[in-house]
Amino acid sequence: MSASLETRAGPRERLLLVCPGRGTYNAAEWGYLGRRAAGADWLARFDAQRRDRGLPTLSALDGDIPFRLALHGRGDHAAPLIYACSQADVLALDPERHEIVAVTGNSMGWYTALAAGGALGLDDGLALVGTMGTLMQEAMLGGQVLYPWVDDDWRPCPERRARLLALIERLHGEDGAALYRSIELGGMLVVGGNEAGLSRLIAALPPVGRFPLRLHQHAAFHTPLQAPVRERARQALPAAPFGRPRVPLIDGRGQIWTPWSTAPQALWDYTLGEQLVAPYDFSAALRVGVREFAPDRIVIPGPGATLGGATAQALIQLGWRGLDGKAGFQAMQADEPRLICMGLDDQRDWLLGG
Repeated sequence: MSASLETRAGPRERLLLVCPGRGTYNAAEWGYLGRRAAGADWLARFDAQRRDRGLPTLSALDGDIPFRLALHGRGDHAAPLIYACSQADVLALDPERHEIVAVTGNSMGWYTALAAGGALGLDDGLALVGTMGTLMQEAMLGGQVLYPWVDDDWRPCPERRARLLALIERLHGEDGAALYRSIELGGMLVVGGNEAGLSRLIAALPPVGRFPLRLHQHAAFHTPLQAPVRERARQALPAAPFGRPRVPLIDGRGQIWTPWSTAPQALWDYTLGEQLVAPYDFSAALRVGVREFAPDRIVIPGPGATLGGATAQALIQLGWRGLDGKAGFQAMQADEPRLICMGLDDQRDWLLGG
């Protein structure tokens, strides 16, 4: 990263904030929250909220309880941990240097975006994330498989994508199999389904490196299989305190929710309705973010940095700043980093001027 702090002096930088979802807090991230937020008043409130529900506190999960994927990867623990880590990074941004022009997220990251963008209070966001993580964990309906449709240089391969979609359509309904598009994730597709469907899909897909990859402790998010969870969520959170955001939000369809036009009831209805049972198009959200808000940089809060690759793939598909492949993206990052993953210490320190 050759750009110095001096070259960034002047007007506030325009940031598109992209909040990560499930699967980003793993063994390498254990201790992340303590490093970013130890002693914070809001973390003490989060811990109290968890304690009141008879759950291990986030501070304990992040520091006292050794990492175990079977424990830390559960929806009722993983989702609040990720939410808290992301908010710690968002709160570290300097409003005198950084202007957040819009906020979006991937899957569970939509809940984080609601709070980061001001449509929910920080504590109300944790209550939403905790409730949804618990409902998903208790129901555990189906699962997800991740598979790429780009080449090794992250260039799109439309024929590979077409074959993948055709396979999903062919297997769906065969001997009880259920398969659906779950998340459009840059150059990858997340497929949700029941066990019969996912088993058939994995067996039919040609191996590409570590793919097809079954995502650990993930239900079939953003598919019709989540209809029972949707109904329970709407009953559990009938009066969730949604408001108008402070900055524009971009949802999983690419729709913009502005501070001056958002109807809070409609935002509640989408979040606890369509968002749960319809495909989440992260790529569309990113496309709208860069085209409509022209950010100087795209910032992904922690924990982890796994969303960085998918984001870069989506930017390559858009030809953002002339990107045409992985090598071009890496060259841009080395010369003037435009995609910042705050889960990487060097990138976080560079952004914050540390």
